[in-house]
Amino acid sequence: MNLSGLDLNLLVALRALLEERNVTRAGLRIGLSQPATSAALARLRRHFSDELLVRSGNAYELTPLGTALREPAAHAYAVLERLFTSRADFDPATDERHFSLLASDYAVAVFGAGLARVLHTEAPAVHLSFQHLGPTLVEDTGALLSGVDGVLTPHGVISGFPTVELFRDEWACLVADDHPEIAGRITLDDLARLPWAVYLRPFDAPITRQLSTMGLEPRVEISVQDFHLLPHVVAGTRRVALIQRRLARLLDGTRTRVLPLPFDAVPLQEAMWWHPVHTQDAAHIWLRETAARVAASLPSLPDLPALPGD
Repeated sequence: MNLSGLDLNLLVALRALLEERNVTRAGLRIGLSQPATSAALARLRRHFSDELLVRSGNAYELTPLGTALREPAAHAYAVLERLFTSRADFDPATDERHFSLLASDYAVAVFGAGLARVLHTEAPAVHLSFQHLGPTLVEDTGALLSGVDGVLTPHGVISGFPTVELFRDEWACLVADDHPEIAGRITLDDLARLPWAVYLRPFDAPITRQLSTMGLEPRVEISVQDFHLLPHVVAGTRRVALIQRRLARLLDGTRTRVLPLPFDAVPLQEAMWWHPVHTQDAAHIWLRETAARVAASLPSLPDLPALPGD
């Protein structure tokens, strides 16, 4: 299709109409009168050969095509917005900017908190938003990255996009401090027979694949959406969980123990991934350089507690 003949202002109207499902509210949102918004809707209907919005009683409902267009319209709008707000230079001491990063609670606790402190000192007009990392990261990475400034996740989850390396971590085993069957080291047989608590998202995919290649299929008893919840569902039970050593250092007082894994687990290499549309943006370059600087200042990987007999 020839985009030169398309009024890109229609994208603004399309996004508002699909999200508001109301002509008046959509117009108020984008600063158009009701007749102008109705005219935009008519043009969109002609373009797509579809009604998009249909009246149902006193409200409007999306047609199947309207429903299918809602998320792509939002992503396309986000890409254009970021494209046309790009600047050749950026002064963190004075310039305003909003950065949004997708991250697990682990990444925010171990790395994001330090990044936020640096921004507080060096970029007082910058607003940083951490958003929960969901399963759609793997399903449609490009569309998801187009709407944010980056994703904090280790290698092995996504690929094919620009990245800056951050820090290294390793997996360890988490059990209750009074586990009735684990007094010292944990074995592969223990991992095979004990019930598991697991993180629900795709973040731990590489270690999960490694367990599978070893013929070990965890018997999952409970799953959670935050790594910080794992100690709470492990304490006082026979369950076992995998946890990152850097995060384990922050979990004092949870009535759990951290033990070495009984095999050489694939390490974690955390990185920040972004959509190519951001690559030449001065503010984004500053963000990436700052992220790398914060990562380089993190303390070294903590040692695991000594086991009896070590």
